[in-house]
Amino acid sequence: MINETYYAASARDRDERDTLRGDYGADVAVIGGGFTGVNIALDLAERGYSVIVLEQHCIGWGATGRNGGQVTGSLSGDRTLQKHLTRRIGAEAAADFVWDMRWHGHDIIRDRVARYAIECDLVSGHLHAAWRASDMAELHDVAAEADRRGLGDSVTLLDRDGVHEALETPLYHGGLLNRRNMHLHPLDLVRGEARAAESQGVRIFEGSAVTGIVQGPRPVVETASGRVTVETVVLAGGAYHRLEARSLAGRLFPAALGNMATAPLPAAEARAINPQNLAVYDTRFVLDYYRLTADNRVLFGGGANYSGKASEDIVGELRPALERTFPRLRGVEIEFAWSGQAGIVPNRVPMLGRTAPNVFYAQGYSGHGIATSHIVAGIMAEAVAGTMDRFDHFDSIPHARNPLGERAGQGMLTLGMAYYKLREALGV
Repeated sequence: MINETYYAASARDRDERDTLRGDYGADVAVIGGGFTGVNIALDLAERGYSVIVLEQHCIGWGATGRNGGQVTGSLSGDRTLQKHLTRRIGAEAAADFVWDMRWHGHDIIRDRVARYAIECDLVSGHLHAAWRASDMAELHDVAAEADRRGLGDSVTLLDRDGVHEALETPLYHGGLLNRRNMHLHPLDLVRGEARAAESQGVRIFEGSAVTGIVQGPRPVVETASGRVTVETVVLAGGAYHRLEARSLAGRLFPAALGNMATAPLPAAEARAINPQNLAVYDTRFVLDYYRLTADNRVLFGGGANYSGKASEDIVGELRPALERTFPRLRGVEIEFAWSGQAGIVPNRVPMLGRTAPNVFYAQGYSGHGIATSHIVAGIMAEAVAGTMDRFDHFDSIPHARNPLGERAGQGMLTLGMAYYKLREALGV
């Protein structure tokens, strides 16, 4: 159904949870029921902490349950992060840290899926497709680095003919095939992780929007119908909250990302267009990304609206790109189309920090959230437990605040996106 997400319609777990009513206490309150918040809670519970998660809608309602479902070794702002850390810890240690940030999330996800028997349609295989011939140089560098670090067996450079054997498309000049990368049903994953957290004693409340945080030695998190008194608060709401505005306003900007899903294709047709069942995205700054779902739909996303407003015609914007990619799908029925908000940080480096000694926040994955969120959740749990090394690496990175406010910031991002779109249209 148009404007309903495919993930919500096909989710295995549809159970609802209670709203917070009355006064509660715990060691930690986590605000936000997406990948970051749920996995912080699970990690802390496994360490023996009592944790309450407060979600204003339902688990996975935000960007976690609205994305393309691709788990890749991509990290936004990696060059900025590595440059900053080189000054802080040295070139070799910085390079190792960034490499680990690229790939450790895959291990966390596979471990969670196996340990807690989470059904989420997990499949290996991804193609980073070269939009221009000149883009192959960067893919060669990535392949060489993977080989140097022991992942050479997982990656294969493809020329134009190789790509066209992997995909029935007239596009692309080559690509990097990566068998370590994955794709999955993100809403099933996060709801499975939420069940895992509850099995470890975490209490999760839905329909419980936080209205304020009273800071102090024991902070109080307030909702319309309840309060939670804790030792530590962690904000993990990404682009979907406006809490702690004094510290965080003007630093994160929501970008609307559109996705759509076709009607199920006949199995033979699905195999014809994507015989290896790969997830794909291209090398452009404003890219297309797509994959097959478990029931043989093409899930296709692309573009990014930095005005902060969702498109009024997602199908109208994405269908031409889908049909350009797979000409045999011209006129295919689109059954689902939806939008989600990604939290964009101007320097693209994830924002981890504190607004008070016992009030932490994590946000701003700039469209690279599935693997990154799982790594960040571990870093945040470590910090709450008192191990600050990895957290301090991120906390030390300066993030500019737009003094003109969110609307002006959105305008600047929109202009930036238009610039890159123009460059790509001109082939420069």
